[in-house]
Amino acid sequence: MNLKPSLLNAPLSVINVGVDSFNASVSAHGGSVVQVNWQPPGNADPGLAWRLAQLLGDPGDPASVGSRIDQANASAVQRVIAAQPVLVDVALHARDVWPDMDRTLLHAGAPVAWDDMCGPMHGAMIGAVLYEGWAESMAQAQSMLAAGEIRFAQCHDYSAVGPMTGIISPSMPVLVVRNQTHGNLAYTNINEGIGKILRFGANSPEVIERLRWFENTLAPAMRAAVKARGGIDLKSIQSQALLMGDEVHSRNVAATALFFMQLAVGLSQCDIERSQMHEVLRFVADTSQFFLNLSMAAAKATMDAAHGIEYSSTVTAIARNGVTTAIRVSGLGKRWFEAPSGRPQGLYFPGFTEADANPDLGDSAITETAGFGGFSFAASPALTLLAGGSIAASIEYSRLMYQITDGRNPANSLPAMDFAAAPVGIDVRKVVDTGIQPVVTTGIAHREAGVGQIGAGIVRVPMACFVKALEALAQTYLPL
Repeated sequence: MNLKPSLLNAPLSVINVGVDSFNASVSAHGGSVVQVNWQPPGNADPGLAWRLAQLLGDPGDPASVGSRIDQANASAVQRVIAAQPVLVDVALHARDVWPDMDRTLLHAGAPVAWDDMCGPMHGAMIGAVLYEGWAESMAQAQSMLAAGEIRFAQCHDYSAVGPMTGIISPSMPVLVVRNQTHGNLAYTNINEGIGKILRFGANSPEVIERLRWFENTLAPAMRAAVKARGGIDLKSIQSQALLMGDEVHSRNVAATALFFMQLAVGLSQCDIERSQMHEVLRFVADTSQFFLNLSMAAAKATMDAAHGIEYSSTVTAIARNGVTTAIRVSGLGKRWFEAPSGRPQGLYFPGFTEADANPDLGDSAITETAGFGGFSFAASPALTLLAGGSIAASIEYSRLMYQITDGRNPANSLPAMDFAAAPVGIDVRKVVDTGIQPVVTTGIAHREAGVGQIGAGIVRVPMACFVKALEALAQTYLPL
């Protein structure tokens, strides 16, 4: 073998795509080594890898199942990009939107039985029963819930979303968002702020009193302001907020300020008492996360328009009930593909640790499916500090998300990445193929009801959700 002397004498440089145990011997002999984080496709399952291969597109065969999925996903992404979510109304009571609600409580995530619910969900359910006046005490409310006297349903099945526990009861006001492009509606409750709040499971008298203030003061004023403005364009607020340091999921400071301006102008056009106007504006100004619920409803209205496309492997919802994380896929109907929820990793407030954290919770990951949150992490330097990471890491998170999506949304620019369009359109096939799990920015809830938020960070959507969805795609669309 004729090797040039320069090659034999030069320092060894190795790129390793195998197990990292090879690296030690190279380093021990003075070489440099770069470890490539790679894993076999199909979650290292040969059968799954074969089904994945059958579901991938074939440029030479546009009629193949994989090519049909590619075409369907392109349609889904275009529907997302074309969406125009607008806040068009504030319904004073959820029962005005859903007259058949009766004694029903909507909650975040996939279906979950009372006995299996987490602590915050139990606390919020009890609070909602007290707010509705169905029980006179916490003990009575808990007894009714445990006995099945109150019906449970998922927010998503009502075209709605709710943060953390996500509870919506018949008397609660709901924000109404219309996708002007496709005509579909989405709904959400009103953000309560921070501290002792229902969405974290608190149910004390002051929590109930705040909900009544929402019903009797805040919602009517907001409704009048929205009508006076002829609707409030949420898409433009989300787009601008990305340029101002929000990723429009865990951080909504800029988005709330932009919404505040629209609301203030609307209120100035209404015949509302000065004291009431002051109350409303002060509450929104003091609630930096006020826009979160609006961002969620905008994302829900956007992603519902991309749902129900035959052959599509696009993820249209990610939802967590505090026990499981679940996804929905455009071409697979309303089925949930679930796996146990992980605990978020990040920065905990003083006095709290990961042992205090509840498993991941809430419908707010709908924002990630629309390209915000973890997919736009690079837009929010302030959030990277709160989540215990670095700016470089936040940019890398966004870069990774390009590898598991089918498109980019030109309406959403990431300044730290030279104003690149944010990734959008999570493809089940790409997640299973690359092994890259979608990253979600999230608040961290205490496992006990009512304690509230104890930190912020990120969480990965479990791979098992995507494996189950890929198996369902194969069963549904591959020939027998």
